[in-house]
Amino acid sequence: MAEVNITPSANGPYIVSGPVVLTAPDGHVIEHPDPMAMCRCGHSSNKPFCDGTHATIDFDGTLAN
Repeated sequence: MAEVNITPSANGPYIVSGPVVLTAPDGHVIEHPDPMAMCRCGHSSNKPFCDGTHATIDFDGTLAN
């Protein structure tokens, strides 16, 4: 079985690699590269993907655990 990895980068996006199917709320499949950078700051203009906005808003991606 193939392995999926999700790694939060320091103060940046989640880096997702492996055989992932990304599905939109309306059910269509969203094509993406492998690996892909997923926004976690909430400010990307290209959601669900990262567009680098985290660097301009001083996003603090410190993990709670």
